[in-house]
This record gives sequence, structure tokens and C-alpha cells, in this order.
Amino acid sequence: MIEELRIRDLGVIADATLPLGPGFTAITGETGAGKTMVVSALGLLMGERGDAGAVRGGAAHARVGGVVRTADSAVAEIVEELGGDVEDGELVLSRTVSAEGRSRATVGGSSAPVGSLGRLAERLFAVHGQSEQLRLRSLAAQRDTLDRFGGEGLAAVLREYRAVHRERQDLEERVAELRGARDERAAEAMRLRAELEEIAAVDPQPGEEAELGQRIELLSNAEALRAATSTAHEALSSDSDDPMIRDAAGLVDEALREVERVADHDRRLASVLETLRSVSFQVADAARELAAYAADLDQEGPGELASANERLAGLNTLFRAYGSDSAAVVEYAAGAARRLTELDGDDELIEELGARLETTAARERELAARLSELRSAAAVRLSELVTVELRQLALPDAEFVARVSPLDGLGASGGDEVQLLLSPHPGSAPRPIGKSASGGELSRVMLALEVVLAGADPVPTFVFDEVDAGVGGAAAIEIGRRLARLARTSQVIVVTHLAQVAAFASNHLQVVKDSSGGFTESSCRRLDGDERLAEMARLLSGLSDSGSALEHAAELLALRDA
Repeated sequence: MIEELRIRDLGVIADATLPLGPGFTAITGETGAGKTMVVSALGLLMGERGDAGAVRGGAAHARVGGVVRTADSAVAEIVEELGGDVEDGELVLSRTVSAEGRSRATVGGSSAPVGSLGRLAERLFAVHGQSEQLRLRSLAAQRDTLDRFGGEGLAAVLREYRAVHRERQDLEERVAELRGARDERAAEAMRLRAELEEIAAVDPQPGEEAELGQRIELLSNAEALRAATSTAHEALSSDSDDPMIRDAAGLVDEALREVERVADHDRRLASVLETLRSVSFQVADAARELAAYAADLDQEGPGELASANERLAGLNTLFRAYGSDSAAVVEYAAGAARRLTELDGDDELIEELGARLETTAARERELAARLSELRSAAAVRLSELVTVELRQLALPDAEFVARVSPLDGLGASGGDEVQLLLSPHPGSAPRPIGKSASGGELSRVMLALEVVLAGADPVPTFVFDEVDAGVGGAAAIEIGRRLARLARTSQVIVVTHLAQVAAFASNHLQVVKDSSGGFTESSCRRLDGDERLAEMARLLSGLSDSGSALEHAAELLALRDA
């Protein structure tokens, strides 16, 4: 993935830095601003021939630099071979072309032959527009092309193979880890046992800290509760023999007797009588409940309060170490127990994983053999169909050959090497298409492959030079959607003149032309917010401040998030 591209004195571009990064980057600008110089700059970084005529007028040389992020071990090997470095996955490439036509390159901070850039480009880039041949020179892309043509049957086997291949690698790493980290795992097991013993000594129950808090609150205020309830009980139903003490129960009963004595004389007193009877029952019930409550309080003492506080203190100790509450501590203990079981079973686990590893490796070999069979069959069909297409593209004697041959070992995509070969004339031996085909023939081979495959093959970075030329409207929107979809798995850089395509970009760059000094020079800037909206409006209507164009631009940008 190209993180950044720096261009100096190339064509009309005086000095421009393009922040690219992952996802979909759209590059726009007015006609003549130098958008295609961006693709030319990438071509120089990929080892294409330098043109002295592309050096900006008055400049001694043109310079292009790029920062590429890669985890490809093959790229690292090439860079190391050239004397350079890939630091923290970051590779710095540069290319200089002088006004006299001399060309120099650096790879990873070290001077290198210009041709070495082409070797790296095979692993890093695919340009659709001016440098398609780079993709066809990549053996990995050639294998992927054949796999795509093989259809869902081959893809299903390849997916299963890759899963099994990863499983085999994971098992190998796991077994190696278990065998190489016994001391660390023993120390971890000792720690987990101590933690589980500490938790078991307290034996927390989910939610009990809330109940304990309520209980402690009650016990801490027992005297006040006892006094209040005793006074309330005495007011409702006094146990005193003093005839002068009048409690609520006695007063209500007295009222009830008086009303009962005269209720028959007036029916309106019936409802009052019923109310008094209800109040009498309620007062009696309240008195009984207060008596029972006071009896319960009499059974609780300071010993229980101390015990509850001690229990809560024990729980709080666990909370500080293992979780915010009892439920969290219980969950932590369950996880620790599972981990301890795993650690205690090292020897059994190693034996089990070893058996799984043998089975997985055998399955990997079976799937690799099946992949080879499917690829060989697909290669025959692909060769026939592309040859037919080439004959319809004014290459009547050409023969296209997809050849499958075995590798020494099994890799992430199986045990096959795939080469795409071309025999341009009768009797000539098929040779790699990058060597046997002329520029025109290579273009037609690529066109034939695109017709047969109906798509492109994934590589880390795709560059499209006005892929939308000659289209517009709904078709352009669909192109934008597909480029955005491709950007989910690869970096996509597109030079475009259509707002419908640029709308789907996650990163929008504008090449800006300046002719104020009597000569033209261009620079580049990232667009966001209103600036991006204005550029989209300009692409749509030629006017960056048109109200209707701005509304349309906003609608297009909304499509990206829909």
C-alpha cells in the first residue's frame, strides 16, 4: 500500500505531496492540471522508462518518492538483496530523471538499478491504463487469474485449503508454544490456584453485597427502630393498666360502640359504621405487626452487625482484585478455573494437538492435490478461450497457454506455480507473455483475459487512469461503487473526471493548476467538507458555487454512506 507520494518538477507539477493511505483515493482536477502526471509518477516508481521530456521546464531533474507499507516477505528479500531496509513494514522508494535523460533509483535508502523497481512492482502494484503489463508479469497474479477463472468449485477448495493451511500453521505454533513455555505456564497455574483459593474462602454469591448493605443499615439503627416502633405500638394499643391512658384502639372501639348503638335510627350512619369497623381492624393489624417487628429486633444483636460488616469487608477485598461486584468475581473465578484446567493438561494437550496436526497436514496435502487437478483442468479451458479471443483480436496465429507446474513445498495458495505463456507464431515455443509479446500484442492479451475473466485480480494496490472515460450517469455511479468495494481489500487510486466516481472515495485529492506567474505549475491538496463539495459541483457543472450542482454533489456523497 502506498502511504504517500511526493512529486517534484514532473510535467506541470512543481511540488506536490499526495497523502494516499488505505481505501479508495480519487484524484481530480481541471483539464491540463497534471492529473495523469500522478500516474506517470507511479510508473516511474514501478521502473517504467523515464522520459527527459517529462522534466518540468527550467528544472534540472524530476524526482518522485513514495512510502510503501508492506508485509510481503518476498519484497523484504528483494530490498535486502539490493542493500536497502524495510523498517517497521515501511519501504521508501525514489526515482530521479534528469533533463538529459539519466535515471537513478533508490530502494529502502540504498541506490539500486532502475530495473529493481520493476521487480518490486510485480509484488506491489497493478496499473490499469498505461502499465497493465506489470500485472501480467506477476506469477502470483497469474495464479490468481487462473483461480478466478476456475470458478466457485476451485474457489471452494482453495478456501478450504487455506483454512486447513492456516490451521496447520496455528497448530504448529501452538505446539511449539506449549513446549517452549512450560515454566511460564507453571507460574501462571500457581498464581491462578492462589486466586481461586482466596475466592473460594469467601465464596461470594451474586448480588449478596446489596443484601448485606441493607442488613447493616438495619442493624446499625436497631435502637432507633426499637424505640420508634415501641412508642407507635403503645399509641395504637397500650398494655398499661392505667385507666387514664387512652390508646388509638380503645378510642376507635369506643366510637364504634356509640355509632352501633344509634345506627338503626338513621341509615346514613351505616357507611360511617363500616368505616369505623375497617379502621378498628387496621389499627389492630398495625399493632400486631409492630409487636412482631419489635420482637424480631430483640433477637438481633451487635454480634450479627459485626459479622455482617466482616462479610462485606471480605467481599470488598475480592472486588478490588477480581471485579466490581460478586457476579464479576464469580465470572472471573470461572474463567480462571477453565484456564487452570488448560494449563494443568499441558502434556495431554500437546499429545492431542500433535495428533490433530498430523491429521490436518494430511488433509492439507489432499486439498493441495485436488487444487492442482482443478487448476490443470482450468488451465486447459482458459488456454482455449483466450486463444479464441486473441484470434478475434487480429492475432490469428497466436496461441495462449496457461501452464501449471509443481512447487517444492506447500504455500498459502497450494503447491502450484502458474505461468501465462504466449506463442505468437506457428511453430514458436510458448514463452512468458511479458517476454514474448510486443506492446500491442500484450494489450490484446490483456483485453482477451478481461473478456474471459470479466474482472481483475486482487493485488495490494490498484491504480486506474481514467477508468471511467466515456461513461456517465448511472454507469459511472456503478463504477464508483465497484471501486469502493475493491477498496475494502486493496488500496485503490483513481484519476477521474466524474463526480459520480469521486463521490465513493474515502480520500479525495485535487490537483490544482496555477498560471498566475506567467507559467503553469500544479500542486495537490486533500479535500474535505465544503471544499470537497465545491470540487464535486465543479465536476458536475463546471461551476463550484452552483446551488443545484452543490445539491447534486451532496446527494452523490450521501450515496457512499447509504
